Amino acid sequence: MTAVLCVDIGNTYTVLGLVRDGEVLKDWRLATDERRTADEWGALLGGLLRESSDGPQVEGVCVCATVPAVLVEWRRMLSRRLGDLPVVVVEPGIRTGIPVRVDNPKEVGADRIVNALAAAHFYDGPTIVVGFGTATTYDVVDAQGSYVGGVIAPGLEISLEALGRRGAQLRQVEITRPRQVIAKNTVEALQSGLVHGFAAQVDGLVARILAELGTQLDEANVVATGSMAPEVVAECGNITEHRPGLTLQGLELVFDRNVEG
Repeated sequence: MTAVLCVDIGNTYTVLGLVRDGEVLKDWRLATDERRTADEWGALLGGLLRESSDGPQVEGVCVCATVPAVLVEWRRMLSRRLGDLPVVVVEPGIRTGIPVRVDNPKEVGADRIVNALAAAHFYDGPTIVVGFGTATTYDVVDAQGSYVGGVIAPGLEISLEALGRRGAQLRQVEITRPRQVIAKNTVEALQSGLVHGFAAQVDGLVARILAELGTQLDEANVVATGSMAPEVVAECGNITEHRPGLTLQGLELVFDRNVEG
């Protein structure tokens, strides 16, 4: 059995997965470090693939990246280690199969296009993908399956880091659900602001997006993905599904559209 190695290089984390026919068979999350060389990435990748040596064999690679310096090292590493396999990098000129109806399609992050493609493939009707990562992104696919734009807001972790830098009495805390909204101590007050505050942001923005689309919640899909989604999804009233592997599944779709079987 074979699978596509799908790689989502984000600002904070790099998520890798072996995907076959829309199913994420195995996945890993690594810290994205711009100082890491091609040799270091190769050693990490080699170890992960050896760990799953009794699983599917890699038939090809599809990569999207928001960190250009890391993508350069990945290109070098893949040409050395997996040079005999087809490699697709999501960038201008790559076929995705989804119309991108924004002012400048080249401005849109590759991961956001991939998420929109996966949303259009797996869901019928208007779909909003809420990506909980370094930023919290809202990507909108209309009823015709076109990407029509979105919203970008600060993510949970960078919001907490900013508070820690600018607030002398505030400190880093674990991002987790507090006992109640009205906190009785500083740690839980921060947790409440992050978890409940971001959940309220999601519900509010989703409602406004749906109003602009002229669509009701029961006629649309609101899909959560991203590394920080588990901390917030349960508190959101407008999320209809949590799909952690959405980006990896979208990358497999891109691979299939650009590599002949």
